[in-house]
Amino acid sequence: MTAKMAAPMSNVDEIRDRVILGEFGVKNVHTTDYPGNYPGYDDTWDLGKFKKNFRIDIVNSDEDMLEFDMIGIDASIANAFRRILLAEVPTMAIEKVFIYNNTSIIQDEILAHRLGLVPIKADPRLFEYRNPEDQEGTEIDTIQLQLKVKCTRNPRAPKDSSDPKELYLNHMVYSGDIKWLPIGNQADVFADAKIGPVHGDILLAQLRPGQELDIVMHCVKGIGKDHAKFSPVATASYRLLPEITLLQTIEGEQAERLKRCFSPGVIEIQNVNGRKVAKVINSRLDTCSREVLRHDDLKNLVKLGRVRDHFIFSVESTGILSADVLVTEAIKVLISKCQKFLTELDAAEMD
Repeated sequence: MTAKMAAPMSNVDEIRDRVILGEFGVKNVHTTDYPGNYPGYDDTWDLGKFKKNFRIDIVNSDEDMLEFDMIGIDASIANAFRRILLAEVPTMAIEKVFIYNNTSIIQDEILAHRLGLVPIKADPRLFEYRNPEDQEGTEIDTIQLQLKVKCTRNPRAPKDSSDPKELYLNHMVYSGDIKWLPIGNQADVFADAKIGPVHGDILLAQLRPGQELDIVMHCVKGIGKDHAKFSPVATASYRLLPEITLLQTIEGEQAERLKRCFSPGVIEIQNVNGRKVAKVINSRLDTCSREVLRHDDLKNLVKLGRVRDHFIFSVESTGILSADVLVTEAIKVLISKCQKFLTELDAAEMD
């Protein structure tokens, strides 16, 4: 953790390594540790030094959520990684909707748009990009889905009932009603894949007796840069690790007020020789609200900052791929971009 008590830091080191939250603004927001900028500091980029300082620490991980720390990199790299997660990791999504019958009150265009945003559980790594000129699609680049639902009256409904759930059958159309229609040898190749919507409880339309939907959909491989429906994450964000430094001992009523200025778990009151003393327990939980700077007797006793090269990433998957797989795929995309750039540099030198 970054809990500190009056830890001395030179002004140059603070400018280089910390973002400072002041009462009327934020200081040191720009990276300044480039070669030659600070006398006595060797800021030339060195691979060995980078390997020594860079690390990734997994904090929390489950199927759809991943929180990890990326330490020892510049904000430009961290942001490139975030943007790749949002827009350049491919997924499968509904691209073409063939509506053979739609007698519901929802217009064809609205229904097609709703269908396109339904996350589809299919591993994009097993498919190829579809040729834009190909209208039909093949088993290697297309997934075919069908939605066929007709609403009827429930013959067993109570006579005095007015509840649609009792009066009608199939009056609520959910994403779970979408069925997979294998193309070619897909039934054998993806026998254990369970291709279909990630969530079966997404409401698509409501019907009344006599109304029906008969729709065939084609899913193709794409990236979020082309359309948001291909984005594999619900959110991918980062923040800098907060750092809270107590410049002197704070006790008694001041300590209680200091604790209330921060998020729960950041500051705790400890008993030291019969005195109530404030201690920084977990600055990671702080939201950097700067509430403490509103108290005239406290604002000069605390220094608020953020560690410039310590990024706390939060990645939430839509469920198409697990969060850890998405991070791995994003790293692969970043590596391929670097390799392409190096190839272009070599080609330019040869010319």
